[in-house]
Amino acid sequence: MADTNEMIILTRDGDVTTLKLNRPQRYNSFVQEMAFDFQKKLDAVALDGTRCLVITGEGKAFSAGQDLNEVTDPEGPEMQRIVADHYNPIIKRIRNLEMPVIAAVNGAAAGAGANIALACDIVVAKTSAYFLQAFSHIGLIPDSGGTYHLPRLIGFQRASALMMLGEKVSASDAELMGMIYKAIPDEDWDEYVRALALRLANMPTRGLALTKMALNMSLSSTLDQQLDIEEELQTTAGQTEDYAEGVKAFLEKRKAIFKGK
Repeated sequence: MADTNEMIILTRDGDVTTLKLNRPQRYNSFVQEMAFDFQKKLDAVALDGTRCLVITGEGKAFSAGQDLNEVTDPEGPEMQRIVADHYNPIIKRIRNLEMPVIAAVNGAAAGAGANIALACDIVVAKTSAYFLQAFSHIGLIPDSGGTYHLPRLIGFQRASALMMLGEKVSASDAELMGMIYKAIPDEDWDEYVRALALRLANMPTRGLALTKMALNMSLSSTLDQQLDIEEELQTTAGQTEDYAEGVKAFLEKRKAIFKGK
């Protein structure tokens, strides 16, 4: 049983692990302790055999980003340390996890909270949720990988406007502009997220991890470099047990049973 007093709650159901941000009274905004615990729990997930990770929030919000009470506290961490020690390691860990990571955006995702979601492999959101690049409202720039991921998702012009104007984007509009994968009606939310996570966990997750690696490298590669990367990673994928099982199941006209190996 998870300790509901924890700021990050980690639960596992079979091959699916759920990481829940748990400061609902502060809209799951981050403080130092919470950020460090997030990193620690991501490290644990990387080693425990999980085949799919779901990141979501408790209560009405996914995450409102940084808790400004901590920023303005004279005894609190400086801005540079917050970015370098709190958020950058979280984004790097999410992108380097060798498994599919779902951001299940259950409510408002603002500031660093929005950009943590956008760093995940598949983003789904309740239709009642929204995304907000809130940084310009207080004179800051988007962090947590926002200036990296958002322009690549929706284009430079739209990303620039959303970051500078700080306008809310509904989940439905986020889907239409390619910011997220899907907006899901609130009443179907729990069932949809559970089914999506289970579907991914039952897929050849070693191959999915290699796909994620190829996508990561594509963001800074030339075409020639990316073709070489595909050659290398496809060779690795072709040596996995899941590939052998997939081919065998196809030839035997049956459903494959993948083990993520």
